[in-house]
Order: sequence, then structure tokens, then C-alpha cells
Amino acid sequence: MNNGKNLKVVAYGEVLWDIFGNEKKIGGAPLNVALRMKTLGCEVAMISCVGKDVDGELIINQIESLGLETDAIVKSENFPTGLVNVTLNERGSASYEIKYPSAWDNIILNDLAKNLVSEADVLIYGSLVCRDQVSKQSLEELLQMNVYKVFDVNLRKPHYSYEVLEQLMHSANFIKFNDEELLEIASELNSPFESLENNMIFIAERTKATAMCVTKGKHGAMLLWEGEIYQNEGYPVEVVDTVGAGDSFLATLISSLLTGKAPQEAIDYSCAIGALVAAAPGANPEIALSSIENLMLKIKV
Repeated sequence: MNNGKNLKVVAYGEVLWDIFGNEKKIGGAPLNVALRMKTLGCEVAMISCVGKDVDGELIINQIESLGLETDAIVKSENFPTGLVNVTLNERGSASYEIKYPSAWDNIILNDLAKNLVSEADVLIYGSLVCRDQVSKQSLEELLQMNVYKVFDVNLRKPHYSYEVLEQLMHSANFIKFNDEELLEIASELNSPFESLENNMIFIAERTKATAMCVTKGKHGAMLLWEGEIYQNEGYPVEVVDTVGAGDSFLATLISSLLTGKAPQEAIDYSCAIGALVAAAPGANPEIALSSIENLMLKIKV
């Protein structure tokens, strides 16, 4: 699985441990996106913060072993490495208890971090990292740089405000929502529309974003790209948990589109990978190319 063609990617935001009962897995939406983009052939660095504790050491060691650059992950003396308690319902959908304050709430940019973004092709960021002023200010500084900016909305109540969300959307070239997030934000912006397609166009006109996608769970996704709407109706899988499925979808979509893959092909491939992540435990399962091809073939037959 390699379609990144050495795209240089920097992900900014939370790195943490997702706790599933007695089991811990590395997570955080920006990290999940980064890890999937690495498997797709991209050159990927992470900007974040962990505590000077055992959890922090373990995260950095694991991220490094997976091939990500970690020199811009700073270590905090004052705050612990992030932890999130994940609860799954009977359908595998996750809810999250996100510990505050955590080290990733206090990301201080070093010169290396700024240089990484100045030389990158893509900057990935989300909304959760803006719940604390320190990390929010660091992100605002990075958003002034000349780089293709991808905003993964990723709403986590109560850790967002509509004022901040609008600022983050206005900075983005590409925005990723799920269907509930799109409708919630569009309503807050007084959209007169009800359909996903019309609300995508509405938000594109309100912001400088020229492209966006909306995931619809098992019903696939929609993509607005160069003024056209593309759709995939989803791939049927037995869901284990939904953690990280949207992150892998986004990682695949961005790496595909920015390396020249046709939009319909890109969204089809991305939906297949997202479905396979939902069909496996945790946010970052290994996925074989044969599994993707077999899933996509089932729909065509």
C-alpha cells in the first residue's frame, strides 16, 4: 500500500493513550492520520507534547518504531501524557472521556517544528487541540505559514466553540467533517439548507476552503473537489469499533488526491480503508492491500 509518493506531511495536535478497559493503544486523531499516511508512503512528522513520564516515553518509542519523526514532540515537566477513556456501545461506536490538562494542551513550538511546517506539503490539524490557549496559539502561528492546510473538525464535547471552529475553517484549504458535524456547524452559521451537499457548498462559500469531505458512517462519504461532488455509498463490514476509521479515511483521501489520483477513485479507496479499520480493533490496525482490493471488488461484482 503506497500512494503517498513521498508527500511531506506534518500533523499537529494530540498524542495520547486510548484506554479500552485494561488495554492501552496509542491514539489521538492527528497521530492516527499521521500513522496511516506513513503506511501510504508519505514522509510524516508529528508536532505535539508528552509528559516526562513512562507513558510519554512509551508513546515516543512506539511512534518512532512506526517511522514517524518525533523530534518536534516536546516533553513537559508540568503536565502528564494524555489519556482518554474510550467506551464502546453495542454497535462499536465510541465515546470519550478526555483527561484535562494533558501535555498536548501545552504544545510549545521549537525551531524544528516551524522548519518542518515551512518545508511540508501538508499540515493536518484538528479542533480538540484548541481547548487550551497554549496549544491554540502555537497552531495559530503554524496556520500563518504557506502550506496546504487540512482541518479535521473532529468535535469532542465540550471542548470546542463555534467562534474557534470558524477561525479554523477559514484557515483551511480542505475540511473534513462527519455528517453530524457538518449539519451542526452549518446550522450554527444559519444555513438555510438541509442536505449534506448543499451545506458543503454553503460552508465552502463561507470559508476559503476549496475542498471538503463528509463521512457518513456505514453509508460511505461525499467529496467536494474542484467544484464537483463525488460519492461512495460505503462497504459492508462487521464493525468491531469505529475508533480511527475516519482518521484513516482522511489520511488515504488526502494522500490520494494530492498525488494525482482521480477523485472518484480516491474516495472509493479511502472508504474501503476506513471500513477495514472499523472492522478491526483500535485506531491503527495493519491493512493488507489484498484486503482493500477484495472489499472493493465485492461491491463491483
